[in-house]
Amino acid sequence: MQTIESDTTPTKEEKQHPMLKLALEIGPLLVFFFGNLRGEWLVERFPALSAIGGPLLVATALFMVATVASLIVSKIVFKHLPVMPFVSGVVVLVFGSLSIWLQDETFIKMKPTIVNTLFGVTLLVGLAFGKSLLGYVFNAAFQLDEAGWKKLTFRWGIFFLFLAVINEVVWRNFSDEVWINFKVWGTMPITIIFTLAQMPLIMRHTVQAPEAEAEK
Repeated sequence: MQTIESDTTPTKEEKQHPMLKLALEIGPLLVFFFGNLRGEWLVERFPALSAIGGPLLVATALFMVATVASLIVSKIVFKHLPVMPFVSGVVVLVFGSLSIWLQDETFIKMKPTIVNTLFGVTLLVGLAFGKSLLGYVFNAAFQLDEAGWKKLTFRWGIFFLFLAVINEVVWRNFSDEVWINFKVWGTMPITIIFTLAQMPLIMRHTVQAPEAEAEK
């Protein structure tokens, strides 16, 4: 049985529980934000957490737990694991574990850089070899012609690299609080705005389904 599928391959369960799908995607980030914001309070209430480290490392541990829980619930409820959250979750576990083990917050701060660079480079390299890899992810949501997939893949590849660069700029030049607030409240609005900005391209390159053409 296939356990990892494209992010936009709709299942009956996803159609029935759209808000749950959204909660599973943003929930771990909110847990991370809360863990850092109330890290000292959590350590006071649960002294065992002091063994993990400072507030950011406590938040990292909670982030890892929430990420694993999110993936488990996704698998149980939706019958598959979406590609991007799965890859991101693996990186969270690896870099989060390194951060806690070495007591070095750098690893978890670099996680968005690594994930976005991985996605961006993969899309652009695939495009260089004539493969519009984004089409394999979004083909259930959109039916585009070849030129449309190439343009959309290129734009998303550049956008992922932009997110990687901006993460590096923020965590290296600003406080932990600013970085966490940007990670939680900045990255998602930027991504939504970018996604909406692609709609004119998608509309121009949408291929009519045979049934739709027959009805005209």
